[in-house]
Amino acid sequence: MLAPQKQQIIDLFNAALQPIIAGTELLPTVTLERPRDPSHGDVACNIAMQLAKPLKKNPRELAQALVAAVLAGAEHGNLIETAEIAGPGFINLRLTAAAKQQVVKTVLQEAADYGKSQLGAGKKVLVEFVSANPTGPLHVGHGRQGALGDAMSALFEIQGFDVIREFYYNDAGVQIATLATSVQARANGFKPGDAAWPESAYNGDYIADIAQDFLARKTVAASDGEPVTASGDIGDVESIRKFAVAYLRREQDLDLQAFGVKFDNYYLETSLYKDGKVNAAVEALIAAGVTYELDGALWLRTTDYGDDKDRVMKKTDGTYTYFVPDVAYHIVKWQRGFGKVINVQGSDHHGTIARVRAGLQAVNLGIPQGYPDYVLHKMVTVMKHGEEVKISKRAGSYVTLRDLIEWSAGEDSAAADGAPDSPRDLTRGRDAVRFFLISRKADTEFVFDVDLALAKSDENPVYYVQYAHARICSVLAQWTGDEACLSTVDLSPLTAPREASLLAKLAEYPDMLQHALEELGPHQVAFYLRDLAGELHSYYNAERVLVDDEALKMARLALMYATRQVLRNGLALIGVSAPARM
Repeated sequence: MLAPQKQQIIDLFNAALQPIIAGTELLPTVTLERPRDPSHGDVACNIAMQLAKPLKKNPRELAQALVAAVLAGAEHGNLIETAEIAGPGFINLRLTAAAKQQVVKTVLQEAADYGKSQLGAGKKVLVEFVSANPTGPLHVGHGRQGALGDAMSALFEIQGFDVIREFYYNDAGVQIATLATSVQARANGFKPGDAAWPESAYNGDYIADIAQDFLARKTVAASDGEPVTASGDIGDVESIRKFAVAYLRREQDLDLQAFGVKFDNYYLETSLYKDGKVNAAVEALIAAGVTYELDGALWLRTTDYGDDKDRVMKKTDGTYTYFVPDVAYHIVKWQRGFGKVINVQGSDHHGTIARVRAGLQAVNLGIPQGYPDYVLHKMVTVMKHGEEVKISKRAGSYVTLRDLIEWSAGEDSAAADGAPDSPRDLTRGRDAVRFFLISRKADTEFVFDVDLALAKSDENPVYYVQYAHARICSVLAQWTGDEACLSTVDLSPLTAPREASLLAKLAEYPDMLQHALEELGPHQVAFYLRDLAGELHSYYNAERVLVDDEALKMARLALMYATRQVLRNGLALIGVSAPARM
């Protein structure tokens, strides 16, 4: 049911309620739901059961009075076909065929804008995701964050929000120091397993690549950074650090490009120290009287804000613990005008939530409780040829996002001209990885089956959805008519049961998007697309589209066209292509 139709029904019930609640202080809210059992009708309303007790009336009698009033007016004629009372007072409505068919005209009129709204007009939201340490290639967990964060950002955008996608680089601390010493050891000719190889060093082949380019005095630059030229001086650890960070940031940029994810802003942890933001946050907490010194360390009273124990802010060696710059960073987000902030992170960050929020509450800047919002995802297990894949030669200890994209692209993804130096077409791999990684709720563990991602069968969900789109393209190509004329065809012939199911599913799309946004659950988009593809395939197998009856053929072609449009809209939202041929 479309939003205007829903509002029209609500208005009819509100009008019917006015004489019933007159003289009371009741302000009832009419809500409409889709019955779990389709045989019960198209729309259900329980307002009679809600009001029966305060009005001291029998709920079924109240429901009957409401139905009589709604059906008495002429306004319902093109919208409500029948109304029935069920159980203790449920009101079940069936929509007219014309009301159900209206979704086709709406989709054809709005096209790529179908499902959009201005719910968030004038509001800003910052979505931070991936935010990988520049110490190695992106792994599959970063890929899950990328898919979730980008789709979540798109959900906000289509509801009218002003969205900033942000990547926070932890380019300071122990891990960056370890990166520098790892590259230095490689540049000195050592390798993993050698007696002189540092125990904590990173072992992936990429460390050797960085060392080689450092010695060659090459120049690299991240997408948002100044070029960094290697000095080639093995003894200059600071030069090695700068070059290695720039090198890996560039590598991560390339991985994100292959994944189809773009960021609006990059924020460096080092800038928080350089600009004095970390010191300012610490001073504000001290001034607020929420810190104390114990055993040579500075502590924050996070227990005053719901944490299970107080936390060390500054260690005995004078360095800050890792949550302190996080507090400073989120103060900056607030000061930048982002009242809504969402962090997409791995579930291993769960322990930092309470202490970061405690620090934000303690600085007395008016930051609301529960700021920022967190979406935490669980781990991804990669299966290939029936076995779990745990390591990558390039990374040394984990499967990289690039590995997953390339494996899922298949062996037939080379450029069409077959030239040996032609770049591979990774679209298929990107589509599979993006669809798969949002196809489950973030807080559930996920098994990524590479063999399934390569399968050209109904069991492969992304293939199943894309094939539905390609199937419609094939039907429209066989027709060879002018698609522009479909927006004006008579839809009244669309009365078959499968057509009614497909129409109803198309009408669900805007509500689904809003629910997905409210719950920060982009997995609902993947669920919906699979269901819509299922309705399309079932309809295609049950009914011929290009029939001899001209009126019926044109109506069915319009339905096909609308279904293709909604499939395109949903796939585009999650960053997946909509191929015309499979």
